[in-house]
Amino acid sequence: MSARTVVKPLRSVAIFGAVGALVAAVALPAYANSQPAESAATVQQLAAVDAQSLVVASQATAAPLARGTFSATTPDEIEKKKAEEAAAARAAAAAQTASAGSRTFDIGNYALVSPGSGEVRYPLPQGSYSVSRTVGGAHNGADMLASQGTPIYAAAAGVVRQSAESIGGYGVAVMIDSVVGGQRVQTTYGHMTYGSRQVQAGETVAAGQLIGFVGSTGRSTANHLHFEVWVNGGLYEPIAWLAANAG
Repeated sequence: MSARTVVKPLRSVAIFGAVGALVAAVALPAYANSQPAESAATVQQLAAVDAQSLVVASQATAAPLARGTFSATTPDEIEKKKAEEAAAARAAAAAQTASAGSRTFDIGNYALVSPGSGEVRYPLPQGSYSVSRTVGGAHNGADMLASQGTPIYAAAAGVVRQSAESIGGYGVAVMIDSVVGGQRVQTTYGHMTYGSRQVQAGETVAAGQLIGFVGSTGRSTANHLHFEVWVNGGLYEPIAWLAANAG
């Protein structure tokens, strides 16, 4: 075989190789350019997802902060709650003190039971009071001026209808339903000292039993006992009723 015959096939192979290399050189950069574009889009999407999660987190509402035994979210609410709790604590302490005080009142030279032996007794010790006014106009009882802490007695035996630290204008008061001489008698004892009541609603009391102490609570301007008497539903002048019936 001659040399020229061998060279021709080799030249063809070389030409095809060169053409292939040229095609590869042109096609591979274009392909490479298309791939980063897709990868870049993916990174942007991931960044967008991260950014959204951060926005959501920044807009989240904080849970209420616990402050002692209450919850609040602002300084004003916290202070308001503190004031409410302090007021409740003071009220509870006052009630406890008043309850304890009801057992420690000093009655001095006064008896624990009103003197006398009849069905009706005077609600204050004799000589301890003076009457400033009585029934008239819109005033339904007798005002018996006495020093604060003077003992108050049940004018007649009966059942306590009401007993509370605040009953309208009466302030600290006790109301008793009795039967005297076959008549229904209702007596009211108003303006007592806070925490001084010795009886509760529903209790049975004896004539002359200690039920509280003189004060100036409710609609009152001085220490006194506001004493009312109702007989068979009608209002009576208390001082005259006592003079006629008290033994």
